[in-house]
Order: sequence, then structure tokens, then C-alpha cells
Amino acid sequence: MTIANTDRLVPPALSVLRIVSAYLLIQHGSAKLFGFPHVAYFDNLQLVSLLGAAGVLEFFGGILLLIGWFTRPVAFVLSGLLAFAYFIGHAPKGFVLAPSLNQGEAAVLFSFVFLFIAAAGAGPWSIDAWRRRVPATGASAAAA
Repeated sequence: MTIANTDRLVPPALSVLRIVSAYLLIQHGSAKLFGFPHVAYFDNLQLVSLLGAAGVLEFFGGILLLIGWFTRPVAFVLSGLLAFAYFIGHAPKGFVLAPSLNQGEAAVLFSFVFLFIAAAGAGPWSIDAWRRRVPATGASAAAA
């Protein structure tokens, strides 16, 4: 395969990155909100807490990202959430510039992946892309 031929793989790869990242984030949210998959640290988690609010954003934001609806703003908000998660939850546990020492690799990686998705968009396999392709219905479409 030449480089010119691989360019056509970029849009679907963006969709795959978005879908897989969203699926993984949904698991973080569902562990906090519903106890599945079970993470002992989240036992007795109060919904009205920083971790509870993070769980709500992770779960419902993850679902929106998974289907690719309002992708750019949702990904931007989630990127910020995960940056806060790193600096509030992980950085105090150890050296800030070494996420492997404070178990913050996932938060950092998610934050930058979602920042990229906020800039790049949802990709072709998304509701956002579908909405751009489908003509508007109603009076404005009938007048055209």
C-alpha cells in the first residue's frame, strides 16, 4: 500500500478511535455509577461528589461520543474533565511529570485523545456525519 492509498484510512480510523475510547470511558462511568465493572474504590460512592459528577459525565458523555452526537463539544468537556482528574486525583500522589508513578496514565491519555477528537471531529461513522449528509426536512426543504 502506498502512502496515497493509506490516506483513505484516516477518517474510518478516527471513528474507531472515538468509538473505542468512548467505550472504555463508559466503563469508568458505569463502575462509579452502577458498580459494574466492580471497582472496590468506588464502593459507597456518593452521586453528589466530585467522583459522582465525574461518573455522570463519563457515562453519559461516553454514550454521546460512542454514537458520535455533539462530538466536538462533548469531547472538549471530557478532555477538561480528565485533565482535572489527573491534577486533582493523581498528581498529588506523586511526581506530576511522571504519570506512571501516580497511576495517572489513563487520565492523561484520555484527556489528549478527547482533545484530538474535539479538534478533528467524529469521523464518518457518527450521527454528526449522518446529520450533515441528510437534507433538512420541513418547510425550508419544501421551498427548495
